[in-house]
Amino acid sequence: MVKAIWAVACSIVIGGGFIAHLTGCASAPPKGSAGDVPGTALSAGESAPGQVIIEHDVKGIPAGVPVSISPSAAPGPQYRIGPEDLLFISVWENKELTLEVVVRPDGMISLPLIQDTKAEGFTAVELAADIQKKLLAYMKFPQVFVVVKQANSPKYYIIGNVAKPGVYPLRGEISVLQALSIAGGFGPFASPRKIKIVRNFGGKQEVRKVNYYDILDDGTGNFLLKSGDTLVVP
Repeated sequence: MVKAIWAVACSIVIGGGFIAHLTGCASAPPKGSAGDVPGTALSAGESAPGQVIIEHDVKGIPAGVPVSISPSAAPGPQYRIGPEDLLFISVWENKELTLEVVVRPDGMISLPLIQDTKAEGFTAVELAADIQKKLLAYMKFPQVFVVVKQANSPKYYIIGNVAKPGVYPLRGEISVLQALSIAGGFGPFASPRKIKIVRNFGGKQEVRKVNYYDILDDGTGNFLLKSGDTLVVP
């Protein structure tokens, strides 16, 4: 059995438990460690910020070896996989079933033996369990591990009178003010008092009105965006 390991707020979920941890984000590195001096070589068992240390051997990744993980790949154990997410999937002692896959727009991934299988909507743990169940038809006691290497599916949209309208990845918490800044600010004909957030909520469309000057005055309307939100700047 894989033993669960909790690494403060920076764990990466693999298979049935936490067996890798993200370093350099929950606390400062110990005094005298390689993390103290930029450019210092890492010794065995140490990792740079944005990497994980595998605590147990996974086929293709020996224990103690740092693996590069995107900053967006630490969404927590409850993160639900979506289209365009990059996954690392490994089956213990089976090189052919150890691979990286991108979730297709239809929410499916393709794997040897089981072919197409749904990934969208699962957590990493749930997907590992689902793949393991399907592999039982082909092998005894498969041990499956899943890592979300890049969480690319959460997005928000900005349209209207901004410098750079378009689709943007939702990396952590982003407020209306921050989103406007990322989009390059207002265009010359914008109406900052009439901004709207369009959100799908429970199958229905919800519209929130935002006044840019109220945000600057007392923070009113500086909502946190959610995946799928559209920020409209007339």
